[in-house]
Amino acid sequence: MDGLLLVDKPAEWTSMDVCAHLRGVLHEKHIGHTGTLDPNATGLLVVLTGKGTKAAKYAENDTKEYHARLRLGIATDTQDIWGNVLEQRDGVRTREDIEAVLDQFRGPIMQLPPMYSAIKIRGKKLYEIARRGGDVQREPRPITIYRLDVTDRDEAGDWGLEIECSKGTYIRTLCADIGAALGCGGCMSALRRVRAGKFTIDQAHTLDQIRQDPEKYILPLTLITPEGQMP
Repeated sequence: MDGLLLVDKPAEWTSMDVCAHLRGVLHEKHIGHTGTLDPNATGLLVVLTGKGTKAAKYAENDTKEYHARLRLGIATDTQDIWGNVLEQRDGVRTREDIEAVLDQFRGPIMQLPPMYSAIKIRGKKLYEIARRGGDVQREPRPITIYRLDVTDRDEAGDWGLEIECSKGTYIRTLCADIGAALGCGGCMSALRRVRAGKFTIDQAHTLDQIRQDPEKYILPLTLITPEGQMP
């Protein structure tokens, strides 16, 4: 079964958990995706099936859009609220305080990948090294933040962020870096991907929906492949 599925990934599932589950649902061993979401993140996961897995190269540079929550005053080893707390400070800041530092994160910037990531150095994934208490030198990588806006502050005191960014952007790291720029530390407290390339979360379906009628939700590969080309 060749095509693509737009999945609304639930929390506490890895992206590969979703692919493994869909292998059973679709009875198809060749299933992949076009961009990982952290286990605690939710939202749009573009899944490729059958020969569609060869089409990932056409989507690997797609821009992404996220809705995130930023918690100030807490720094963790994973740069999100699910990690071990490294430092706590007074995180009370105004919208004006936050707006004042955001310009330094807009446009082309260099970002240091987090230790808790799947990037490989000398054949080892960074998160595997980090879980053993290790640390390695990493080089900053170029990314682009096309849009970065503050939206609101919720009852827990977390700030909403809307981000449009290039491939390779770590939203956890962006939150931590904003907190550092404010002098109080910060981490990501929620993340939802709402767009990947031309696809939006409104087009995605839950795993429950897909299980009920999987073939109904398979889309043609021509939606991501250049005209006249197929994998």
